[in-house]
Amino acid sequence: MTRLARFSCDALALTACTQTPAPMDDAAAAVDAAGDSGSDAGTVMPRDGGRDAFVIPRDVGAFTRIDETVASAGRTGCMYDRGAWPWETLGTGVPIGNDIPIHHFILLMQENRSFDSYFGRMPGVAGIPAGTTNPDGSNPAVASFHSTTYCTVDTNHEWDGSHLEYHDGANDGFVTQNNPMGARAMGYFDDTDIPFYWDLAHTFAMSDHHHCSVLGPTWVNREFYLAASSFGMITNDAVPTTAFPGDGQDRTIFQALNSAGVSWHVYYESAPFIWGAFSGWALRPEQRAHQSSFTNFYADLAAGNVDSVVWIDPRWTTTGVTNDDEHPPTNPQVGQAFIRDLITHVMDSPIWNDTAIIFTYDEHGGFYDHVPPTAACPPGDGFAPRLGASDYVADFDRYGFRVPLIVVSPYARTGYVSSHVTDHTSILRLLEARYLMPALTARDANAWPLTDMFDFTTTNTVHSSDLAAAPIDAAHTAACAAAF
Repeated sequence: MTRLARFSCDALALTACTQTPAPMDDAAAAVDAAGDSGSDAGTVMPRDGGRDAFVIPRDVGAFTRIDETVASAGRTGCMYDRGAWPWETLGTGVPIGNDIPIHHFILLMQENRSFDSYFGRMPGVAGIPAGTTNPDGSNPAVASFHSTTYCTVDTNHEWDGSHLEYHDGANDGFVTQNNPMGARAMGYFDDTDIPFYWDLAHTFAMSDHHHCSVLGPTWVNREFYLAASSFGMITNDAVPTTAFPGDGQDRTIFQALNSAGVSWHVYYESAPFIWGAFSGWALRPEQRAHQSSFTNFYADLAAGNVDSVVWIDPRWTTTGVTNDDEHPPTNPQVGQAFIRDLITHVMDSPIWNDTAIIFTYDEHGGFYDHVPPTAACPPGDGFAPRLGASDYVADFDRYGFRVPLIVVSPYARTGYVSSHVTDHTSILRLLEARYLMPALTARDANAWPLTDMFDFTTTNTVHSSDLAAAPIDAAHTAACAAAF
């Protein structure tokens, strides 16, 4: 526990400067062009191979940096809009472009766990206050407690339920919105249950103020994760083709990466999320070329054949206790073991030295978190929430509850806890900052890009063998199987 330390996140007031990024040379262009084939079969030339490392894959021309105090005030005031470039919203002292020496981003998103449910008892973070309770109607209040039950019935995390759990900032609806047996929403785990996750947070960098993007369910938050908007959706349903933009408009991060000449890939265990949310676009042959079964990922890693930006979609379902997405009722230790295996494979691969793994959860899953979500910049994209007659009346102008976020990289600050208020669109802004791409909506335009969690002047010497184990307890496994 002693390695965990809080660092200051104060804005830097530095002078403006001018930078002209270097264009990609012909050899690097050939590598990226070859990479976009995305075939499941073996390829002759690696998609990246590291040969275009740290080079922006197009010339955006000269640009001038602004002062970070000015930029920070603009972000706080939601001053920036769709199309804003990184140098217009992130001031001097915040690295962008080739000053971010990351060549591979591996993006991992698991399911349905709040920050307090996993890290609320970790020393050195904004964890669960002593004496925390939630009312239970006419029954005695339910205190936050260490859960000894690994597999529970799913908890309410829909649009209405999440807003009622929030209850105008009281955060006191978790038990009542999950009755009967609503007390399960107040349970948390600690390092005896998820030792690898706690060790990972101590070894690399974590945030205790990272929020999901919306007080709502999985699909809505994953759409913000990929597009800084849900196109008005508040339910787990596909974005209508009438709302989803066509090519050339760059309304998703995939379209933006295509326009910028940056290679990307989705590896999936059961099905990629984009087949559901953006099916009309994602199932086109040219986009299917960017998608592969997860069975290919470790071989690609070993060969160094990994695109610049990679998403990993777990094996998800809302039933069963042995899935690795951590969605209740599944055993969270199964997901922990999956993530450990994946991270250690990346650390042992040829790409590790210039890689960043960003590991988070789509939403809180209905589990308690004590920090009330603050106001957020609305996307400003013209899509109001598609509310039904009985739906809770709200807009996309507030974050969802806190969820875990850990940055795993040779450049991650050891034991660092970020107190910047961020959401899933901060991950988008990091990609936009690295590859000099404009914002998709006003939400990511005003987002902090997580760069405080890195120190690009040094690298750590952590090896995969140094990380804690991720055991799957036999007694809990048996209890889960018996209960479900």
